[in-house]
Amino acid sequence: MEKQNHPTRGEHYIVELSGCNPEIIGNIEKVQDILVEAAHRANVEVWSVSFHRFPPNGVSGVVVISESHLSIHTWPEERYAAIDIYTCGESAEPEKAVEYVIQAFEAEHAHITELTRGLHDGDRIFYHSIVSWEESK
Repeated sequence: MEKQNHPTRGEHYIVELSGCNPEIIGNIEKVQDILVEAAHRANVEVWSVSFHRFPPNGVSGVVVISESHLSIHTWPEERYAAIDIYTCGESAEPEKAVEYVIQAFEAEHAHITELTRGLHDGDRIFYHSIVSWEESK
C-alpha cells in the first residue's frame, strides 16, 4: 500500500560523524552555536537550548524545537559526534541541518540513517521506514 503524508509524519536523522575537528566538538559554545544554526537552517522554531560539558572534554546538548529536537554528544578524543535531528511538519527541512553539521564539525566521514516516522496506511497503526548511507570528504 502506498505511504501517505500524515500529520504524524516526521523525519528523524541519526548522524554519526567521524574525523571531526576536536577543537570544535570539544568547545561547548561552538557546539551549541552550530546546533542552533542547524535548527535555523532546517527552518524550524527554537524553543529551548540546554548544553553541558563533560570532563575532560565531551559536550552533550539538546535544542528543543516546536517540531521536535536536535541533540548531540561528542567525544573529542575520538573525533566523533553522535547527532539526532528529528522534525515534523511540512515546512521543516532537516536535510539542510544534516548538511550543515557535517560541514561545521569538519567531519571526514558521515554515516547517516534517515527514519521516516509516524507513517500509517489509514489504520492508525504507526510504523517507520529506514534508509542509510555514507558520505566522505
